[in-house]
Amino acid sequence: MLPGGISADVPPPLDVPAERRIFGLETEFGLHLDAPNARAVTPEEVAGHLFHSVVQWGRSSNVFLPNASRLYIDVGAHPEYATAECDTLTDLIASDKAGERIVHDLVEQGERRLADAGVAGQIHLYKNNVDSAGNSYGCHENYLVRRRADFRAFASALLPFLVTRQIVTGAGTVTRTPTGSHFSFSSRADHMWEGMSSATTRSRPMINTRDEPHANAELYRRMHVIVGDSSMSETTTLLKVGATDLILRLMEARIPLPDLTLAKEMQAIRAVAHDLTGAATVELADGRRLTAVEVQQTYLDAVRSRVGDAIERTPEVERIVDLWQRGIDAVRTQDFSGVDTELDWAIKLRLLERYQSRLDCTLDDPRLARLELAYHDISPTRGLFHRLVRDGLAATVVTEAQIDHARSHAPATTRAALRGRFVAAALDAGQDFTVDWVHLKLAGGSKRTILLKDPFRATDERVDSLLAALDEPGPAVD
Repeated sequence: MLPGGISADVPPPLDVPAERRIFGLETEFGLHLDAPNARAVTPEEVAGHLFHSVVQWGRSSNVFLPNASRLYIDVGAHPEYATAECDTLTDLIASDKAGERIVHDLVEQGERRLADAGVAGQIHLYKNNVDSAGNSYGCHENYLVRRRADFRAFASALLPFLVTRQIVTGAGTVTRTPTGSHFSFSSRADHMWEGMSSATTRSRPMINTRDEPHANAELYRRMHVIVGDSSMSETTTLLKVGATDLILRLMEARIPLPDLTLAKEMQAIRAVAHDLTGAATVELADGRRLTAVEVQQTYLDAVRSRVGDAIERTPEVERIVDLWQRGIDAVRTQDFSGVDTELDWAIKLRLLERYQSRLDCTLDDPRLARLELAYHDISPTRGLFHRLVRDGLAATVVTEAQIDHARSHAPATTRAALRGRFVAAALDAGQDFTVDWVHLKLAGGSKRTILLKDPFRATDERVDSLLAALDEPGPAVD
């Protein structure tokens, strides 16, 4: 037993396979109340009504769910959902999509509570990255990596990949300027301020270097990537996280990658975002100039050369590599038809062009702005992307059954399974508890805290004992 009643953790294994990684996604949702005839309502008031039921059972607007994920209200009254720890991309995508359903489930009661307060309207939740006032909110990707003394240099080497990755994984957006409108790969790119920083509010970096691994700090660091767009498309999420994982595998194996260090990262990310032709060049630190297509092709070639060697050949890896190549080729050839059901930006562009032709309007038409927003609406009935899936116009990775399962069940092969069991059992028993990514604690009794520092371990006798105690009958009451 450690000081403060914390149970000593079993040392984590040192032989975790290189192919196995812990992934996580954090999504901040845009919140909008459509109530044209109502009094003025602040976002904080809407969020409070939205999360009322959460506060009722969790005694907080910041809770961990029985599926081991975290649900809370972030700065700016943004509902946020952080997936549980996943060690497969399938689990990650299912948990991410389950989060959309979980957050949307709060809407009906939130609207009813607002109506009781004299505000009749509809609450909309958007999985996008910029609101009408130009405020940006993000999708954060988390990759557990081995701790190393040169972490900052290690993370920095990933920046050229992240800057140019948007040509295949961006969500796409109509960029409106005083001189006209054009379609861009990413809305998030314009809101990045620097390459790396430990801050996220006063500075918005592409990689947040704050040392917070949520795991054994002697062994692990967390690569916290905050430059990516929120993805509606499951296949885009597969490519976004999957391609980044493959690059990290090569870097962790110390396989040399071509030196593509950028001279001006912020200038490069904006130039790439606004050039749908892929012809704009970025300047490298060594003076060369390459297009984003050339940079991404260089990374893909490096990955492909090690598949079957440093990277195990699996159907999932082959699917990622295939989509990655087709995305690059689409930009290179300007023929987007090969990816317009799989990559968010291409799906959205096809949709906008179809309606633009039907309405005979320019890109800055307000009707297209509403259409673009509807694309990101997470409502299963109002959301335009969900309609595209039902119509077979947007590809998927997981089934509805897998998403439904992930709404109430944690991934079975990571630490999340322990947290999920604990939260579900404590709620069923009506027992007060506290929990975070690494701690489990029941209120009262011995006040024992269990410390879980190994995110790869899905079983633990200490948790079994704690859960068994919850099942024991209490003292008889006369």
